[in-house]
Amino acid sequence: MNRILKEKIIYKGRLLRFFVRKQKFPNGYVADLEVVKHPGAVLITPFLTDEKIILISQYRPVIGKYIWELPAGTFHKGENALLCARRELIEEVGYASSEWKKLGFIYPAPGYTDEKIIIFSAKKLKKVKTRREEDEVIRPKIFTKKEISRLLDSGRIVDAKTICALKLAGVC
Repeated sequence: MNRILKEKIIYKGRLLRFFVRKQKFPNGYVADLEVVKHPGAVLITPFLTDEKIILISQYRPVIGKYIWELPAGTFHKGENALLCARRELIEEVGYASSEWKKLGFIYPAPGYTDEKIIIFSAKKLKKVKTRREEDEVIRPKIFTKKEISRLLDSGRIVDAKTICALKLAGVC
């Protein structure tokens, strides 16, 4: 069993915390790990119809470019997954949903972070006023499943969480 022997915080930011941890592995090996602790997140596959899905082109400053993604976001303090998903759908694409389904979850980078992303589908969408956060540079666009498959096949969707969610949602 994994056993944490010692842990020291080295940075605490607005969103993330960085730790150095001494940990004993199940086979007895002891390692010094660099760990990023994350509050968790959600990702939503918004279906306008059975064949039409909303993707967003979002500017990602760390890589300096726009990429195609599904709407997603990080939990606010005390927020549960469904509440977070409802908020993010409104913030990022300007729709509310009356039909939610949890599709599963992923650990996007378990080699260095505990981040867990819970994936939902949202149907029966209704247009509402978008409430974007200041740091969100987003352009929503409606695609058919066929168009999304072409984007995937051509390498134009490179966001790992989006690729996983499209698979879980049965889009591709």
